[in-house]
Amino acid sequence: MAISPIPHWFEGSEYTHKVAACIMKYGPISRITLAQILGLSQGAVSRITSDLIYAGVIEETPMAAGHGGKLPKDFLRKSAQKSIQKENTERRGRPQTGLRIIANARTFVGMKINTTHITAVTVNALGQIVTGCHDLPLDDDSPESVVDVIKQLTMDCADEAIMAGLPSPCAVGVSLGGHIVDDSMVTFAPFLHWSKPVEFSALIQEATGLPTGIYNDIDSLVVDACMFGSGVGLNSFAVVTIGIGVGYSLTVNGEPIDNPDKSYGLVGHILVDPDGPRCISGHKGCATCLTDNSIATEYSEMIGHPATFDEFAAAARASKTQATNLVNRTCFRLGTLIATIANLAMPDKIMIAGESSFIAKLGIDNLRNGINMYRHSQAAPVDFEIAEHDWSLWSKAAAAQAIRQYVG
Repeated sequence: MAISPIPHWFEGSEYTHKVAACIMKYGPISRITLAQILGLSQGAVSRITSDLIYAGVIEETPMAAGHGGKLPKDFLRKSAQKSIQKENTERRGRPQTGLRIIANARTFVGMKINTTHITAVTVNALGQIVTGCHDLPLDDDSPESVVDVIKQLTMDCADEAIMAGLPSPCAVGVSLGGHIVDDSMVTFAPFLHWSKPVEFSALIQEATGLPTGIYNDIDSLVVDACMFGSGVGLNSFAVVTIGIGVGYSLTVNGEPIDNPDKSYGLVGHILVDPDGPRCISGHKGCATCLTDNSIATEYSEMIGHPATFDEFAAAARASKTQATNLVNRTCFRLGTLIATIANLAMPDKIMIAGESSFIAKLGIDNLRNGINMYRHSQAAPVDFEIAEHDWSLWSKAAAAQAIRQYVG
């Protein structure tokens, strides 16, 4: 097993790290509930949490009954419910004590590398953005130039954190579209035009002096959702992104499904419309038709002259007829892709994200029609959400990956 470029926050057994991760995800949480989730004795949980309190990782906080954090899906089985009711009865007359991560005990820098710029934010140990968003242009996509921009952004984030009275960042998380090995070496980054493997983590650590993890951007979104967002507690959670490309990632019990081929945009070649346009690989009607370039080409053909994606987006928001027709067609195709994922992977929830996710909101009825067309009539409705696009949230997601490894 490869060694993570991000060190652990504290020393301890495997269960010590599991307890801290569980508190991070579900806190504030009582010791009894914590023991039930992890299958540990209350004595073991008490010893471990005492060590974590002493180490400055977690703290106790008053917690009214029913006001804790989220819990794992289907956790409240009959036996667990009885134990929790017993706990509440025994503590009647005094507030229940919950455990939570000390949010501002550590800070992290998260960055998202795009084709034209890099966006960076500083987050605390609970993945909350605690400073402003920093953005610098990327005029040269060579590894050396990219590292120079990252170094400047790290310094800007660190200075702002210190001025806000927060600790200086202890690690950096960087996400990009591509294939990464061992959270450190980039072997495939089409949007950066890198043709050879790049020891990216080592280059950044040398420049910034901070341990740095390199992560796939779609994986980072799904990890962030499962640690701090709408995926907390779900058995499985998926993210589908549309924009410059089409992306997909799936988690089971909060952990991304790992496969050496997952970062090559394979979801983009799933059939979503047999009458759709051909992609560059010659596939007719594959999910690549959901990308910005394909949509712009299709819109240009509809209106009879060249148009950019931004021009299409403006026309769609203005409800112009031809643009609206393409929005509806695109959303039906997206619904077909969502249904395919739901039928095969069966996630509890699917997040639609990406810089062009606004299209899904413009044609929400056709999105649902596309989903329903390819679902059994008695199957449960597909639970999905459409995320507001914000590059700072992608940067925050990269930091979430670093936090996940830092807690261990």
